[in-house]
Amino acid sequence: VEGLISFKRGIIEDPLLVFSTWNSVDSNPCNWTGVSCTADGDHVIKLNISSASLRGFVVSELHQLPQLQQLILHENLLIGTLPKEIGLLRNLQVLDLGSNQLTGTIPREIGNLTNIRKIDLQSNGFTGNLPYEFGDLKHLEDLRLSRNKFLGLIPGGVSRWLTFRIRYGLNESSSLMGLCGASQLHVLDLSYNFLVGSIPKCLANVPRSSFLGNCLHEKDLLQRSLAICAGEAQPLVVYPRSKHVKVSGDRNIVSKPTWLLALEILTGIIAGSVFIVAVFTAFQKWRAAAPPSLMPWMIKSGSFREYNKNNYFINPSFLKDVARYSRKELEVACEDFSNIIGSSSPDCLVYKGTLSPGHEIAVSSLSISEDNWTGYTELCFQEEVADLARLNHENVGKLLGYCRESLPFTRMLVFDYASNGTLYEHLHDGDGCQLSWSRRMKIVIGIAKGLEYLHTEAVPPFTLPQLDSSCIYLTENFSPKLVDFNGWKRILTRSRRRSTTNPGAKCIIPPGSLERWSTDLHANMHAFGVILLEIISGRTPHCKEKGHIVDWAKEFLDSDVLTYMVDPNLKHFRYEDLKVVCRVAKICISSPSSTSMPTLCDLLENGVDTSMSVDMKAAMAWAELQL
Repeated sequence: VEGLISFKRGIIEDPLLVFSTWNSVDSNPCNWTGVSCTADGDHVIKLNISSASLRGFVVSELHQLPQLQQLILHENLLIGTLPKEIGLLRNLQVLDLGSNQLTGTIPREIGNLTNIRKIDLQSNGFTGNLPYEFGDLKHLEDLRLSRNKFLGLIPGGVSRWLTFRIRYGLNESSSLMGLCGASQLHVLDLSYNFLVGSIPKCLANVPRSSFLGNCLHEKDLLQRSLAICAGEAQPLVVYPRSKHVKVSGDRNIVSKPTWLLALEILTGIIAGSVFIVAVFTAFQKWRAAAPPSLMPWMIKSGSFREYNKNNYFINPSFLKDVARYSRKELEVACEDFSNIIGSSSPDCLVYKGTLSPGHEIAVSSLSISEDNWTGYTELCFQEEVADLARLNHENVGKLLGYCRESLPFTRMLVFDYASNGTLYEHLHDGDGCQLSWSRRMKIVIGIAKGLEYLHTEAVPPFTLPQLDSSCIYLTENFSPKLVDFNGWKRILTRSRRRSTTNPGAKCIIPPGSLERWSTDLHANMHAFGVILLEIISGRTPHCKEKGHIVDWAKEFLDSDVLTYMVDPNLKHFRYEDLKVVCRVAKICISSPSSTSMPTLCDLLENGVDTSMSVDMKAAMAWAELQL
């Protein structure tokens, strides 16, 4: 019991009230949620609490459950490191901590889990080298370590570490063989990490897809770009000074003297510099002699401008401060563009991906042929990228960069990704139980702050072409971000309008002089009012029985029966907050032009309580009422 109570103490947040049945006074935990015991009830053999949004730590006191066979905490919000005491659970057969936010290295003590059959640590933030102690796990059948930040070589076969051990006469063990020592292993996934080197020969039967998205020397596998791999800090390994280290037979590993290695590096740098100077000089001579008709660039006012088939001159300096990603880089990050998370329009798909080091992104890709992409459309695209890149607020989705390539034709926008789904999904696709009243109020104020920034602080003002609950993404802390995946609509609309009014126009457009699309602040204000009604009621904007949510809400907003609007899935709410939110919603849907976002934001911030104590006090009052 003490081990389970310690585990409960390590949990900071329990939104689904999983621990409501965990009573420290009860000496028999076998009826607690997620706990399974032996037939006689003497020992806990299984702890399974998955997809419960638990935020907290994996405590070291779990080793006080010596008979535990399965520890399954998949898809929560666990943070911190994996304690070394996990190795004391000698009877453990399943360790599933996948899809959390754990960091640090895998402790070498994991090699003590001699009965383990499955280890799932995928989709976390683990770093460091993979431990060679995996080789001691003779019963291990399933090992999933994908989508982390592991570095170094894949442990297996004769490595430098093995050579080091032999050099100093240390005892050999199966752990020195790494994964090659796990003889029962038949499921292995190491994809999307930062592993280097080659795949050990003992893993030749493992599907090649298990090694995708790393930094391996495998030409036939899709790997991360050299820029990303070079940017990863690799651990420094120091080996003993010895010209020859005997391994077996007549095979020797020879290490070069330090002075010779330094001389080789210096020679390489000098040769490379000479080559670069020679190429640059030849290019300068060619450019001076070549006629203008053969030049791939046009030189005007001291700057290079790209010339395209539709007679538009596009200045690359227009996007000089915006990061540009290659298609290959995004293809690896998005797992071969297989992870589709949405479609903002018929012409656009949105993918989820992960960049170095573990940074989650959303990639909005335009599905259009090159024949339909005119020079003016390209100008609109560049202006849209520059317009989005200037936005910088904690409640507004951040544009990280773009992708622009010809073969194959590619136009993509890369956004920072809030990984906790959309507000629409939380309100309408489930029972809304994760959105307590205080969380909903926090989301309300976050949206208001984001709109205030876009409407009044951004110069020129910026509006979202489609503002609804599906455009609001939530972070792990339930902080809202307004994300504009619908920029393609503005690009294509402006391009089509231009092509019908002035086809074939020839122009040179300098940075900053592109036309600005008109902002519709009132439409965003009205949409904000609709979102407020969704948040407090849990209703979709359109309902067959009740019609539009605005029509349904009017009879309540104009009376004193506001409580009838509250989402029935909520166990408690604060009436003072409800009055403030309903007042703001009424202003937005009835007369959006009569006020401004700063005024509404002040009303909400001064009148709404977002502290967790509100939920706790309400829950206590509810419990007292039941008694």
